[in-house]
Amino acid sequence: MTVDQIRELAAPDMARVNTVIQTKLASDVALINQLSRYIIGAGGKRFRPMVLMLAAKALGGKSPWAAQMAAVVELIHTATLLHDDVVDESTLRRGRDTANALFGNAASVLTGDFLYSRAFEMMVEVQEPRVMAILAQATNRIAEGEVLQLMNMGDAEVSEERYVDVIIRKTATLFAAATQLAAVLEGQPEEMEAALTAYGLHLGTAFQLIDDVLDYTGDEAHTGKHVGDDLAEGKPTLPLIIAMQRGDEATVALIRRAVTEQDASDIQAICRAIEHTGALAYTAHLAQAEADRAKQAINAVPDSPFKEALLALADAAVARNH
Repeated sequence: MTVDQIRELAAPDMARVNTVIQTKLASDVALINQLSRYIIGAGGKRFRPMVLMLAAKALGGKSPWAAQMAAVVELIHTATLLHDDVVDESTLRRGRDTANALFGNAASVLTGDFLYSRAFEMMVEVQEPRVMAILAQATNRIAEGEVLQLMNMGDAEVSEERYVDVIIRKTATLFAAATQLAAVLEGQPEEMEAALTAYGLHLGTAFQLIDDVLDYTGDEAHTGKHVGDDLAEGKPTLPLIIAMQRGDEATVALIRRAVTEQDASDIQAICRAIEHTGALAYTAHLAQAEADRAKQAINAVPDSPFKEALLALADAAVARNH
């Protein structure tokens, strides 16, 4: 199943999700409306809510709350992007100016807070304590991941273990929450809930690993960001960590200086170094292993086009170019 076929399968449900988002974002504060419309309309992949909707359909698709919870997941994700861009002083996302570049840091942070609070209002409407617990814990872990990443910035001593801890908290946690919510909403037993949670966790980890590969190999026209942006922010992602482990003294010195000084001026030489040391291949291999674990996790899910889509999404997360 291709990505286009997956999106076609999910289209009716995603239309419902988009309607919920548009309805729930309404505010009588004009700037919130303006900024929310800008960031939500920025052309994101809606990957996380789509995974939730596909998982819910694969498990029966009977819950009336799936679309609302998928919208909640997207609002939480969008809030993290608003805050991330302020922290990272980013000016470009998905090929467009970031909200903070257009509206200022204060408006972006406060609108992110609005999205979080609106998401929690929407959770309460479900009147299911486990739903609130899952999303509250996920939001907390995402915040922890952001703080850990901030602590790692400019630190050339970050290990692979520390890096993986950050991406699990910062990215994989929300994927896992999305698929776990699908199982909870569909009234699945503990074993199936655990399986779907594992699927989301491994899928999200694979997704972030490939994001970090694309930071050095992606076409800016596709990724919507500049090559080496992570390096310019002093983020020691896995390709850099592995290149420093495997490279000669000159390579280590080159990358260490770039990370420590948050300087991407030597990006071409660094790209050659991470390619030459096999760091990109190593990171991509780990991503594929995580995608394989995601697929294995849902062996017990009954066969259906929706399960097929979940399996195909794991491969698509690794094969994508943006």
